[in-house]
Amino acid sequence: MSDQNVRNAGFTPSGIMAGSLASSVMSHEAKASGGGVPSGGPTSLLQEMGARGTTHSTGFTSTGISHGSLASHMMSEEATSHGGGIPRGGTTSTVMSISMGGKGGRR
Repeated sequence: MSDQNVRNAGFTPSGIMAGSLASSVMSHEAKASGGGVPSGGPTSLLQEMGARGTTHSTGFTSTGISHGSLASHMMSEEATSHGGGIPRGGTTSTVMSISMGGKGGRR
């Protein structure tokens, strides 16, 4: 997982950059949640990583998700709540995508 990818997406120590992928993710998540950004969602998790300047302790790695990590726990909870699968655009897939330099399922 790359700290730089999270910052490049617009999740920075000073907040979410206007006009960035981060602001798009935040807007989409707020609309889907009825106006607010929920704690534990992609926006809050990525912003926490961006503010700290480190992503390494979460368990999202360049080769996948580390066993027994925060990421592993999140993925397990999300899969359970969705009947066994990880939804596209969900917290786990969005965070993994952005941390690896992707667009978090957004075009």
